[in-house]
Amino acid sequence: MADSLSLGASARLPQRTWQRDLIKHMRRYPSLWLGSGILLIFALLIAFAPVIARHPPNQQNLAMRLKPPSAEHPFGTDELGRDIFSRVLHGGQISLPAALIVVAISSSVGGLLGAFAGFFGGLIDDLIMRVADVTLAFPAVVLALAISALLGPSLNNAILAACAVLWPEYARLIRSQVIVARTFEYVTAARAIGRREVGILLRHVLPNTWTPILIKAALDVGSIILLISALSFIGLGVRPPTAEWGSMVALGRMKFYQWWVATFPGLAILISIMACNLISEGLRNWLDPRA
Repeated sequence: MADSLSLGASARLPQRTWQRDLIKHMRRYPSLWLGSGILLIFALLIAFAPVIARHPPNQQNLAMRLKPPSAEHPFGTDELGRDIFSRVLHGGQISLPAALIVVAISSSVGGLLGAFAGFFGGLIDDLIMRVADVTLAFPAVVLALAISALLGPSLNNAILAACAVLWPEYARLIRSQVIVARTFEYVTAARAIGRREVGILLRHVLPNTWTPILIKAALDVGSIILLISALSFIGLGVRPPTAEWGSMVALGRMKFYQWWVATFPGLAILISIMACNLISEGLRNWLDPRA
């Protein structure tokens, strides 16, 4: 009997320890959990937008144009009688995935180019870094506007413009990390046993440089949401009547008395950016080796 009681107590002990560790982790990194919770709620609302929203996002009803928030239309209606609540939820299906795609492409391409530049140096380093310097010489928003205007207004072109202005930042960040990491003893040991240079870079150096990339990527998701919204705001992003937060804010920019037209998509942009900033701050605190 005593043995069975001790076994039962020991079986319950890991669960209590896991719960205690989780609570301790949440108290130590509140910004990480708060930002993740906000972003998770946004993701669920966006994923189930067709079920949650009562009205299709592009359904027009001129008899209900510019109606204030009500039980039927929680966020009110726009100048064509479209339900703003539905359009905000469906607009998130464009803004958030597009930002994730831009960050994934920019971090991958820029990270690899910066890694090769920092590890091999020489002509490769000079060529990649000079291209990055020329790109960084222009303000990011201005360069994105120029590229989008040149290619034409569309979501794909907005994503391409955002990638073009973002990859040099990852290239310079990874290059600085690789220049330091290539001098470590494990790189010398890998060369001593006959490892190829590319293999050393991909298998030994790059895995030790992912921490700043992860923190920057979380921060850049919010920045790209704002950039894509800005492009749509001036007509260089998503084409109407597709619901997108920036274009929705543009429709309400002159309607001061119909405040709900621009307020709710603007709040969606603000809250999503705030969530990404909180996640980035929490990751920095969590992954900081001095903590």
